[in-house]
Amino acid sequence: MNAQELEQYLADAPPSVVRLEIEKHFDALTDRQKRYAHFISRASFEGSRIVARQISPESEPIFDFVLALHKSSGGDWKALQAKAGISDEELGHFLQYAAQFLGNNGNYKSFGDAKFIPRCPESVFAALAGTSSEAQSFYNATSGAIYSTDKPSLMHLGYSEQGHMTTYYPGSPDITKTEIDAVSAWMEKKGLLPENTRLVKTKDGSFEILIASATRTIPSDGGDIGKEASYKVEDGALAGKTITLVYGDYSKEMAAIASSIKGAAENSENENQQKMHNAYAKSFEDGSLLAFKDSQRFWIRDKGPMVESNIGFIETYRDPAGIRGEWEGFAAVVNLERTQAFGALVEAAPSLIPLLPWSKDFEKDKFLSPDFTSLEVLTFAGSGIPAGINIPNYDDIRQTEGFKNVSLGNVLSAKAPHEKIPFIDEKDLEIYKRYRDGAFEVQVGLHELTGHGCGKLLQETSPGVFNFDKENPPISPLTGKPVTTWYKTGQTWGSLFGSWAGSYEECRAELVAMYLSCEFPVLKIFGFGDGSLDMDGEAGDVLYSSYLSMARAGLVSLEMWDPKSRKWGQAHSQARFSILQCFLEAGDDFCKLDYKGDDLSDMKISLDRSKILTAGRKAVGNYLQKLHIYKATADAEGGIKFFGDMTHVDPDFWGKKVRDEVLKKKQPRKVFVQANTYLDKATGKVTLKHYDATPEGMIQSWAEREV
Repeated sequence: MNAQELEQYLADAPPSVVRLEIEKHFDALTDRQKRYAHFISRASFEGSRIVARQISPESEPIFDFVLALHKSSGGDWKALQAKAGISDEELGHFLQYAAQFLGNNGNYKSFGDAKFIPRCPESVFAALAGTSSEAQSFYNATSGAIYSTDKPSLMHLGYSEQGHMTTYYPGSPDITKTEIDAVSAWMEKKGLLPENTRLVKTKDGSFEILIASATRTIPSDGGDIGKEASYKVEDGALAGKTITLVYGDYSKEMAAIASSIKGAAENSENENQQKMHNAYAKSFEDGSLLAFKDSQRFWIRDKGPMVESNIGFIETYRDPAGIRGEWEGFAAVVNLERTQAFGALVEAAPSLIPLLPWSKDFEKDKFLSPDFTSLEVLTFAGSGIPAGINIPNYDDIRQTEGFKNVSLGNVLSAKAPHEKIPFIDEKDLEIYKRYRDGAFEVQVGLHELTGHGCGKLLQETSPGVFNFDKENPPISPLTGKPVTTWYKTGQTWGSLFGSWAGSYEECRAELVAMYLSCEFPVLKIFGFGDGSLDMDGEAGDVLYSSYLSMARAGLVSLEMWDPKSRKWGQAHSQARFSILQCFLEAGDDFCKLDYKGDDLSDMKISLDRSKILTAGRKAVGNYLQKLHIYKATADAEGGIKFFGDMTHVDPDFWGKKVRDEVLKKKQPRKVFVQANTYLDKATGKVTLKHYDATPEGMIQSWAEREV
């Protein structure tokens, strides 16, 4: 890898370290609520080593290496610097790498799935390791992987068959995508859910499904598919092979998590919370995802809590097959004032969803009004922190029982000092800066509530039973003819669309938000304008800022596209790039990239504000309609081809010229320093400790977390 190629993989210098402010919201809780939040926070963080192991083999020893250095030095980094004989700059580069590493819970970026390496020479890490025998042992355990760049494909997460990094298939370098898909099909047929599993191919060609659980044996009353542990595959690509269920993956961590969750159950405020945490405990102890699904049912029913949470193997973006979940957990305090706006949006949703560009045949029979709260995050454990969440991800629950939405207020509002904003024209900067937060809050609200919350999947729900009139099927707006495809019994959206599902659904939700943000009564809900159409007023400023933000997000997303593998590393980035393409193809000079020189150094986004409601919204609606109908009708072949074309990156112009300029001007992604909570068992009081928004503060927060 040459120096220019290596540059994009170097750790941020400096990283954008931001503190998650929570104190005033936490202080307003009762003692019981504080204990409840404390135990959920602990359970969430106790899964941190699981996340590290899900990213790369070296992530956990790097984690231990950093903390061993903090321990041996007592946090006195200058003294450690003197002992190691390194310069100020070299120490700074180590601390910056450590902060970015801890902020991502591993050495691959949570947003982009690309490896990052220190800016200092390898000799600096070796010198630091030499100051402590414990640190030395952890450094040795990384086996040189902190700096290794000799195999460019390993710099990105993905299928090992394609040379990429994945630990969802441990010790199985020769496992193929075909084999993974075949095991997935077997699991689907058996009714064994995949989110809390990893898959191993043994030397004799058999397979082991590792199930995350505190118990190391099959639960006494059986697992989710019975009391057997070993199965002989009878048909298909794996006919004659043996598949064995192995319980106890992450056993130590799952036991600690279950123990803390029981503490949350004891401090719950109502029956739904108690049942939810008891179901979590069963899931984490026994490895049952059926119990986990029950926890999500109770979670949906727990309306309007002061402390909101969710925990488990949730999002499947980082498994190359798109079905296995990464560990995450959060505890957050409800912001009652901001939640009022989201409550009003929920009330408006049944009148907004019919405005979307499809008939009622492709929409749920009844909109299941969810809880939608604005949260101030106390703890978010995982590889990264999103701006909003819409869960559970199980379609059978979402379609009939509902879901919840949350917007993470102190994540949305967190700002890095001296933040630069490339690619926005000077004439637009003032409006963009003033309204981007408001525009983003509107976007997140519509994305999570109406985007992920809308739409019906045409299904054969059980053999011979359909959720639509099979004799008179709906007319597809794409063909003008009756639909011919739907989800067969046992099929799910994820199983059909596979690794494309995450990015495809994020794109659909983003487009719903872009389409409905053109409704001025929606902007009024968030405090902008009086609900009447006024592109020249404040509401128009917010809408303009929203479309500008999306265009800019699509442009800078090229950082997450790898020119060697021609692969997208991040679902949201892939989606936003395609929406930029949608804007550029809208016609009528709605959106274009302005630049004078061949090197694109002066490139700016030009977007015609006066055409958002005409050419812009029409293009968004057309793109959205196609994505939605393909999804609703289980047309994976048509949907994947269409979305693949929309997200295709021309290697010369977009993949080289534009991407090079994006990389030159890229800004560090924020990493968050989070508080810790401490319970005094004698008094039952919980105290909160904040840390400085510095690399040193980040390391100290993790050292004192003791996970």
